[in-house]
Amino acid sequence: MYGAIAALLLTAPARLTAQQPDTARAAASAAARPDTARLVKPVAALWRSLLVPGWGQALTGRRGAGAAFVIWEGVTMMMTLRAVQEKRYLIASGSGSVAAKRQQVQDWVVLWIFNHLFAGAEAFVSAHLQDFPKELKLQAVPGGLAVRMAL
Repeated sequence: MYGAIAALLLTAPARLTAQQPDTARAAASAAARPDTARLVKPVAALWRSLLVPGWGQALTGRRGAGAAFVIWEGVTMMMTLRAVQEKRYLIASGSGSVAAKRQQVQDWVVLWIFNHLFAGAEAFVSAHLQDFPKELKLQAVPGGLAVRMAL
């Protein structure tokens, strides 16, 4: 069962005609943003952020989000190491609260792994949205609301 799921995830789907990128729009968007003149492929951004959280975000021009992932990576790494050291001390001292400390270590490891996965997913999505217009305005019109894009 898991092998079939892994095979489906790892095989690249055939490119459909409707999925061909609009090169004129992408070129106009890249010209409007000189700091990210070249578009990053979503899978490249995903793998980079899985390797080092924040790297894919930095490539797509989202340096603030990348910095947040790097900072959280450091926090979870250091807290995991601290909890491991405290657990070793509790084991050496014969304390009865080793189980609680073991749970704390596991919690920090889970947060550390989650940061990697979430950074990869966020980089993948932001790479897909690189050429999306940034100027969206919500405007009240008679009978409801309207969304307007500035191209």
